[in-house]
Amino acid sequence: MNVTFKVGDIVARKSYDLDTMFKIESIEQDIAQLKGMFFRLSADAPVNDLALVSECDVRGAEVEEEKVLKTIAKPELEGMRNIKKDSDFFVSGRILHVDGDDDYVQRSAKLYENANVHATTIFVKESLMPERVPELVRQLRPNIVVITGHDAIEQKELAHSLDGYRSSKYFVNTVNELRKLEPSLDYLIIIAGACQSHFEALIGSGANFASSPQRINIHALDPAIVAATVALTSYEEEVDLKEALEKTVTKIAGIGGLQTKGTLRYGLKS
Repeated sequence: MNVTFKVGDIVARKSYDLDTMFKIESIEQDIAQLKGMFFRLSADAPVNDLALVSECDVRGAEVEEEKVLKTIAKPELEGMRNIKKDSDFFVSGRILHVDGDDDYVQRSAKLYENANVHATTIFVKESLMPERVPELVRQLRPNIVVITGHDAIEQKELAHSLDGYRSSKYFVNTVNELRKLEPSLDYLIIIAGACQSHFEALIGSGANFASSPQRINIHALDPAIVAATVALTSYEEEVDLKEALEKTVTKIAGIGGLQTKGTLRYGLKS
């Protein structure tokens, strides 16, 4: 049976055993431009390689993502409340999340709201981030900055060079500019990268956390999961690196990081 595809359809690729769900962004000359529904992945494929995904399967994947949203708050937070018996309230670290994909901006905002952390989420194209993000940091004065969007290894023979990547150079340049504003990894915590990003270059430029150690595709919410975990860790403690990375969907293969202090503080009001 012939299937007519249209922009907005949720599909999977037959040649990849239907392993990932995509939304069709555009179709031109029987080639569909695709964007990952749950992973930060862009691709193209012939329409004859596509299969429609059922509403039931899409909803099942959304339910699994909702489960992730409900497990972000640090388990020790309740224990911290018990320890800090004289405290009246807690204030999480302030997050600035800059994303090259507007859909993922909305999804990340939902995660931060669910985790009850203070976050500003903004769409900025990756190529504009080195100029725009430092301006936003000056204006908003966040404790934590997330720089993410879409990336990929476009030339495998240049996998050890930024020239081989779609967006890694923009992320690295942005981190470099932010470190001119605040050199300390304790006072400005940076989480940078997307699918297949040049992990070593991002860490080397001054990121606290970065993707992707194994050059894999990361989940759309992985950077936000790490940011929320840092925001909900007491400033008196170091972030448990293993715990933070295990909370992500792609784990240590997708995101790695350095020893980092938390940003949550308690206070008195009566």
